[in-house]
Formats: sequence, C-alpha cells, structure tokens
Amino acid sequence: MTTAAHTDVTASPTAVGSGTAATDKFKNERVWADTPPERVAAIAKDALAALNQVILDHEVTYPEYRVLKQWLIDVGEGGEWPLFLDVFIEHSVEEVLAKSRKGTKGSIEGPYYIPGAPQLPSVATLPMRDEDRKVTPLVFSGQVTDLEGNGLAGAHVEIWHADDDGYYSQFAPHLPEWNLRGDIAVDDNGHYEITTIQPAPYQIPTDGPTGAFVAAQAAHPWRPAHLHLIVSAPGKSAVTTQLYFRGGEYVDDDVATATKPELILDPVAGEDGKNHVTYDFVLDPA
Repeated sequence: MTTAAHTDVTASPTAVGSGTAATDKFKNERVWADTPPERVAAIAKDALAALNQVILDHEVTYPEYRVLKQWLIDVGEGGEWPLFLDVFIEHSVEEVLAKSRKGTKGSIEGPYYIPGAPQLPSVATLPMRDEDRKVTPLVFSGQVTDLEGNGLAGAHVEIWHADDDGYYSQFAPHLPEWNLRGDIAVDDNGHYEITTIQPAPYQIPTDGPTGAFVAAQAAHPWRPAHLHLIVSAPGKSAVTTQLYFRGGEYVDDDVATATKPELILDPVAGEDGKNHVTYDFVLDPA
C-alpha cells in the first residue's frame, strides 16, 4: 500500500494493513539459503561490529537505545519488516547480484510482488478499473533477447505497478485482485506490447514505524513513478527490475535508493493520446 499526494486519506488503507499483508505473503513462502555456519558467523560478526561502532561513534544514549528497542518491536508488530528492508536494504543486495550479470540491469523487487498474475498474450492490456482508464495510457513495448541479440521465444514479462493514487492491488482492499498486474508471454521473436497507465510518484506508508523512521530524520518518503518487472525465459537467468521516467519527481532522490541511469524510460506522446515507450530486456545465461 502506498499513498499519493491527492489521495483521500479517510478512505485509504493503513500502513499496518499493508504491512500485515506483505508479512503474511513472505511468511507463506518460507524461504531458505544454503549458507554454511562459517559464513553466517562472519556476516553476523561484521554486522554487529558495524552497529556497535555506530553506537560508539555517535555516543548513543540509553534513552535513544530504548527508543530503538521500542521502534524495532513496533516494526515487527506492524508487519513492516518487508517494507523497511525492501526500501532501505534490498538495493545493496541487488548490487551484489548485478556484479555477476552482463544483461539488463536489475533493481529491487519491493514488498508488493504477487505470483500467479493473469496470463496474457504478447499484445495485451493489463486488468484495470474504469477509473484507471481515465489516466494517461502507456503503451510499453520491446523485445526480450539473449546476450547476442537473439529474440527469446518462450520468454515472459511479468509486470505490476501502483495505480494513480499509489496503491497496489492485493495490498489495498478497495482494488480488484489483479488490478494492473499481468504475466505476458512474448511472441516467437521475443516481442511484447503492454497497454497500461502512466503511473505516478507515491509515498511509502507513513502512518507506521517506517514512516516514523523517515520523519525522525526530516527526510521525505517518496518513490518516483515506476514499473515493476520480472523478465524470464527458459535457460536464462530471470531479471527483476524497475523502470522509471526521465524528468519525473524523485528520480534523483528516491527514498529506496533504487534508481539507475540504465533504467530510465523516455515516453513519447502519440497522436492517439497515449504515451509510447520501448525497452528491450537482455537476459544472461542461467
């Protein structure tokens, strides 16, 4: 759940509701990593050493320490750990992955991905409400290729994004289940064309402990407008990324520090009243 500037907050979902949905989704996945004890010990040692050094460097007081403990409890009880970690930490984990890739740049997945989106053909319009159709349409097209530029038949472009008020379906109870979500099967040459709407910048939830964390720094909670994508093909490494819009608000000052120059779109207004943009995805071998 997110909140845009023009949203009627009296009808908006809450941060705790959104956080609980994100936490429940993650808990149901039951992920694991085959990490040996020696690596766990090394990471834990360095992480704790870094945190303790911050405390020493800034001479953190007992009142500040107790506030930290209470805030950590609040984040957990509010179900906001997926939100907090995805906004402030995930971009560094993604940078580690990027070192091993030559194809399209990745970006953070964020907390609002839902598997099982409707299967759609290579030329498709995302599910949307009548009120969504009043927003400027965006025609997003391109090709999925390998590192040599060959089109990849059998590839999928999974896309999801917020509506014009900054809300994600399945994290805001007033939205239809699969609003602005779809899994597009490319054609035999790897091409796709997706009609959706031009998204808007939005805030991360600010009425919970993550918002309090941002406010305590006198920082802003805004993310630039973006599309989320997972692009995959048989025998290739899937790429998870986000695409942003040149000149948009917060592109250079993203609260999640997730923007990259390679991920900026340049839509062109068409005579049909729609914005058009092309972006090709290049996948590494698996």
